[in-house]
Amino acid sequence: MMSRLSPFLFLIAFALSAAACATNPATGRREFSLMSEQQEIATGQQMDGDVRREMGVYDDRELQQLVSTVGLRLAQSSERPTLPWHFTVVDVGAINAFALPGGYIYIARGILPFLDDEAQLAGVLGHEIGHVTARHAAQQYSRATGAQVGLLLGSIFVPAARPLGQLAGSGLGVLFLRYGRDDELQADRLGVRYAAGSGWDPSGIPAMLTTLGRIDEASDNKGIPNWLSTHPAPEDRVQKVQSAVQQAEAGATRFVTDRNEYLRRIDGIVYGDSPDQGVVRGNSFLHANLRFLVDFPQGWVVNNGQTQVVAKQPSADAFIVLQMVERPLGRTIEDIALGAMQSAGFGAAGGGRTTINGLDAFVGTYQGSLQELGRVDVRAAHVVHDRNVFMIAGIAPAQGYARVEREFASSIRSFRPMTRSEAEGIRPNRIGLYTAQSGDTWQAIAERQGKGVVKATTLAIMNGHAVNDQPRPGERLKIVVAG
Repeated sequence: MMSRLSPFLFLIAFALSAAACATNPATGRREFSLMSEQQEIATGQQMDGDVRREMGVYDDRELQQLVSTVGLRLAQSSERPTLPWHFTVVDVGAINAFALPGGYIYIARGILPFLDDEAQLAGVLGHEIGHVTARHAAQQYSRATGAQVGLLLGSIFVPAARPLGQLAGSGLGVLFLRYGRDDELQADRLGVRYAAGSGWDPSGIPAMLTTLGRIDEASDNKGIPNWLSTHPAPEDRVQKVQSAVQQAEAGATRFVTDRNEYLRRIDGIVYGDSPDQGVVRGNSFLHANLRFLVDFPQGWVVNNGQTQVVAKQPSADAFIVLQMVERPLGRTIEDIALGAMQSAGFGAAGGGRTTINGLDAFVGTYQGSLQELGRVDVRAAHVVHDRNVFMIAGIAPAQGYARVEREFASSIRSFRPMTRSEAEGIRPNRIGLYTAQSGDTWQAIAERQGKGVVKATTLAIMNGHAVNDQPRPGERLKIVVAG
């Protein structure tokens, strides 16, 4: 959360005059294309810097080396081995992976604990490579030109937060467009081909898809967007890829899975939020680098996004949004607050200057409209802390605002600076390894090792089990160790 956004709506630079028919390298078919290979590479290079700035690169040299080694080996067995392939683990807790045109592949650290071995890692990377070799990625970005861009950017974020987030400045939104079903199935088959051709067990791909499908069914992952939201998984997808696996296995003598080495490399990686990006602990959000904390209402679902923290009341359209104000304009905090809200389409109904836990602030009430909610009332505080301005705003439909006004006010008043010792005491949750003992259950492991920060169902899925299975004595497990 709170990474600084820079406007880069560079996608409209694709000149329509470049439209031509080109041969799809993965299929050999002639297809209409708006991008030459040189344009694909240039686009990937341009966007790579933005991805790295927005998402961050995970600071683990050995893990980065593993992903790069596996990815490059797969790419060399593809139809486009001469592309300038790059493979990067981004510092994002969401369960995700994505591709840019020209050979730039990214895998979020959040997906790695849910993979069981190198063969499944190869499956994810091979699938994303397939989107590049078959030009799916290029076609996706070609479609995101002109007036469509603004619509596409907003579709992946929490609806109530969009008007306050200045999100239209972020071109990263198009990274999370949904591929079509045919493209997904083709990428699955290509991933099988590349994995088997590089010596990895191709059955890792249906196993990986099964695990990710269980995540979707359990609805345990709150990151948005995640791999399943951007890679549709129809019910027959695992069955369809099995035929490709059987063909790849025919006549083969030996495939590699290499579980032990994979587990060694992911042992100790950060799980969930990173202190550098702020962490959620219970109903509180704490940011070590920016040195502040906020309490949200008990029982509300809190999502720590890349640029916003959003808390939602269960079963109700009430939200609390926390974000940094980018490039605040105005001589006083009142000028900044009123100007920022007006530019977002919200009219002031009242407010005044105040202090919140010793910090200069302006707290106001506002009214406006949101497409998904209709008329809404907003109570928002703009707070000055350490030369930055933060906004914390409660948003609810006008007819239901009174029911949550007290919760909004309480969260706003909870914003306070952290001491140095408090900031230094924040530790991330991490992945650990554990050998199951007789009588162990997922619930007991989650409570004992993870202190309740992870659900029992999540641990089961993370270790390749159905949610109603239990660990087997002697089984080497991935667990979450509380920070």
